[in-house]
Amino acid sequence: QVQLVESGGGLVQSGGSLRLSCAASGSIINIATMEWYRQAPGKERELIARVFSGGSRDYADSVKGRFTITKDNGETMVFLQMNSLKPVDTAVYYCRVTTFVGQMYWGQGTQVTVSS
Repeated sequence: QVQLVESGGGLVQSGGSLRLSCAASGSIINIATMEWYRQAPGKERELIARVFSGGSRDYADSVKGRFTITKDNGETMVFLQMNSLKPVDTAVYYCRVTTFVGQMYWGQGTQVTVSS
């Protein structure tokens, strides 16, 4: 059974940095994308960064230039380096993995709180 477990969230001051990790247990084959989403209170969950199996990456405009998504070579972990954090980045952050055969896996989320 596949599980995704996020870690690295916490409380940080505005301008600070955090690095989120997402570890996959169990075997996921034919990975298409590894992604980070976030959901702020009262808002919809939004895609903020993803890395494709070929290595290309894209970002939401709101985090571009501040956040960096990376993955390990074995595609068992995906990371999100978050710099220059702002209070508006406060949210629960989720990782998601999709496959070429239409499977989708979510983590349970990790809270990130940025104080002003």
